[in-house]
Amino acid sequence: MAHDFDLFVIGGGSAGVRAARIAAQHGARVGIAECRFWGGTCVNVGCVPKKLLVQAAEYGALAEDARGFGWNSVRPEHDWAALIAAKDREIARLSRVYRDILEDAGVAVFEARARFESPHRLRVGERSLTAERIIIATGGHPVRLEIPGAELGIVSDDAFFLPAMPRRIAIVGSGYIAAEFAGIFAGLGARTHLVYRQPLPLRGFDGDLRNALAEALAGQGVILHPRTRPERVTGDEGARVLHLAGGGKLEAEAVFFATGRVANTAGLGLSEAGIVRTPTGAIAVDSMWRTVQPHIHAIGDVTEGKHLTPVATAEGHALADALFGPGPRPFNFSAVPTAVFTSPPIATVGLTEEEAARRGTAEIYLTRFTPMRHNLTGRRRQTLMKLVVEAPRGRVLGAHMLGEDAPEIVQGLAVAMTAGASKADFDRTIGIHPTAAEEFVTLRALTRVAQVSRAAE
Repeated sequence: MAHDFDLFVIGGGSAGVRAARIAAQHGARVGIAECRFWGGTCVNVGCVPKKLLVQAAEYGALAEDARGFGWNSVRPEHDWAALIAAKDREIARLSRVYRDILEDAGVAVFEARARFESPHRLRVGERSLTAERIIIATGGHPVRLEIPGAELGIVSDDAFFLPAMPRRIAIVGSGYIAAEFAGIFAGLGARTHLVYRQPLPLRGFDGDLRNALAEALAGQGVILHPRTRPERVTGDEGARVLHLAGGGKLEAEAVFFATGRVANTAGLGLSEAGIVRTPTGAIAVDSMWRTVQPHIHAIGDVTEGKHLTPVATAEGHALADALFGPGPRPFNFSAVPTAVFTSPPIATVGLTEEEAARRGTAEIYLTRFTPMRHNLTGRRRQTLMKLVVEAPRGRVLGAHMLGEDAPEIVQGLAVAMTAGASKADFDRTIGIHPTAAEEFVTLRALTRVAQVSRAAE
């Protein structure tokens, strides 16, 4: 039968917009539905506004640091309302750009909720439409801990629209969202508590990075509560109390749950389409993002893949090329670089020391130093750089950094690692002096050898 569309995309975030645009450029008849905001989580309540808040927090520290360079500066008062208004203007502009990109590509845009009526039929707002192929790209949403009073707390979506900045805040969690917002609020002057069950923040990251981040957060004034379990939240009229296991409690103006995200699948009518979900609630897909219905695909955070905006975008591009173009673009999903925009930021690509040691013997090259600028500012802030190298072949398996400009530096290392660079390639590369980045090509002394026995410890 003839369908209304060759492809219909449910979700106007990074993954869905890229898939729709590329498919349309290949000549497909494409429709897309979005019921909340164009650009998805990243543009509206994720990485873009979050980085703007990170940059806002850094300006206070820069004002203080300027005194070390002869500037007679004082740290001014921060205007939260002005920051949020400026953020809102920029996010509105970017959201319009995403919609304009689709319309310019010839995609039929629907500002409505879409749900399955059958495997090929969708209810989009008040209309019933059919499509030969369908992509689900509905992303995810943050969740609170299932403890009494959790509804009194906020999540990351709420943090971007607070009418006033809380002067005291308790953040629950130790992942990248928790660590980033801890730096934001502390940098803007709030008394900030970070409560987490693990011994160190950022579970799954390299161990040396985790230790260095804990030191950096504490140095920034964040009050750390490792190995601590929240039990309930109480409060009224803007006052909140986070009660902890063992009888402790933290009084704050806000309790912020940064305790994970789940796939947006509610209301999609997945059962009508015969779509299977995983035990976590995500949509199950194969290596080409096919669901159990071969003509229905799912990409981005609604699946169990790497939940990163560039990964979602790459999946959308590769899938559109595979369905309507010359074939999937060969992205390298095995060594995906990522950043955590703490203060200072973290960036990492490839294997951690612990992962490499479980696979065999790895050589570890590590350095820690005070950045040049802070020898004048007096700020207690260190940079950490680390290479994980396969022994005895010498191939670089992982690169990790905590320090200023880490994301900008590690992006370049990801190119080298994707090309299969060895430690010898790093050693014969001339550095740029004086920079922090040159340390990655001057790491000569072996710090230690990591093996399976060490990883087990």
